[in-house]
Amino acid sequence: MSGAAILTAEEMRAAEQAIFANGVAPYALMETAGAAAADVIWRAGGVRDTLVLCGPGNNGGDGFVIARLLKARGVPVRVAATGESKTDSSQKARQAWAGPVENIADAAPATQIVDALFGIGLARGLDGGFVQRLGDLVNAAERSYAIDVPSGVDADGGALLSPVPRFDLCIALGALKPAHVLQPAAGTFARLICVGIGIGANDAKAFLLTPPDLAEPAPDAHKYTRGLVDIVAGTMAGAGILAAIAAAHAGAGCVRQLAPEPTSRLPNAVIMVTAPDAGAVAKALQDERIASVLVGPGLGRSDEAKKRLSAALTAGHPLVVDADGITLLDGPDMLPVGTIVTPHEGEFSRLFGEITGNKIDRAREAARRMGGVVVYKGPDTAIASADGRIAVWHGGSPWLSTAGTGDVLAGICAARLAVTGDPFLAACEAVWLHGEAARRAGAAFIADDLIAHIPAAVAARTQ
Repeated sequence: MSGAAILTAEEMRAAEQAIFANGVAPYALMETAGAAAADVIWRAGGVRDTLVLCGPGNNGGDGFVIARLLKARGVPVRVAATGESKTDSSQKARQAWAGPVENIADAAPATQIVDALFGIGLARGLDGGFVQRLGDLVNAAERSYAIDVPSGVDADGGALLSPVPRFDLCIALGALKPAHVLQPAAGTFARLICVGIGIGANDAKAFLLTPPDLAEPAPDAHKYTRGLVDIVAGTMAGAGILAAIAAAHAGAGCVRQLAPEPTSRLPNAVIMVTAPDAGAVAKALQDERIASVLVGPGLGRSDEAKKRLSAALTAGHPLVVDADGITLLDGPDMLPVGTIVTPHEGEFSRLFGEITGNKIDRAREAARRMGGVVVYKGPDTAIASADGRIAVWHGGSPWLSTAGTGDVLAGICAARLAVTGDPFLAACEAVWLHGEAARRAGAAFIADDLIAHIPAAVAARTQ
């Protein structure tokens, strides 16, 4: 389930040092990076006149290489800099540039603008006048490119250190950085391309989530071998119903709804089990055929809801906890090992307290504390396992920000857990299927509409 590596600035520098230790000169790596970025800009923009903005460090050195190589291809290129280049490699790159170097404050706009100012080394925001100047140049251009990360972005945290204009394309060098997948930084560009420069990522701890490979049911499969999912519902029937229908569409062989009172709103394929109290829930959960249990959607927050949650936590089955189930927990120690939890920002903070670092760091630490899998939801979703594996999903449909879509995700998680028996794999598959169903649903859908697109999302990845 893992794709491109996501490296912090420190991890990126360590990967570069490994290359240098093998005999590659720092300036040679800069030439490689600049050539890769120049090729992307050439293919995207052709011979459109271009202004390259160069900072004092190695990101600026990349910019000088880009400018020189584009000029060699016949592109009308101008370079503007913040001042003198300060690193050995950037000084060599500047010396190799045969043209003049303008002052950014005086540089005229161009059809294309390339931001090679600060890259991943920025630790503080840009001053107001510089922010305004950069924004004016970017907004005046027909096409804009950010090299590695847009200037003004915290590469590790994904925060905006100062206002950042929106770029058409961000060209990541060597590996993705957290800012490429975490909001709000990931919203500062329309498209992202990662170009290889020979960097190794063997020690990467985080990866981009990739489409899963799903298997069809075995020829001799039946509903129980495919996975029986029990959903412990509560007083708010709608959320539990959404989760149950989603689970039924996401690959589970059989879904049962353990609800306080019967409802006619479930499809005929979902088994309705009336469980008026926690004792009845506990009895139903004694079924050894159960492959996974979901508790939380529509559970409520009453004393009876707490008892129903306790019955699910102590039943001994693979477990998914969402929504009210998370809110009712006294802490992560209550969760059985291997449980999947699916908190949004507020639920995450209530359950795990203050954890420092970016969203990837926090998800990883939370998973370690609970000994299970955390699906830290949002426009950037981090999926972390207690063993340190982590995948990040970004670029999902903004239309998912509507009631009930979290219940749908929880149902998909429960279904994939029943099918695979692997909490981390199940969570990764669920997040991808949820996002793909939303993509297929288009605009202005509601959670009920989202469910209708789950089968197509599953079919697209089934071999």
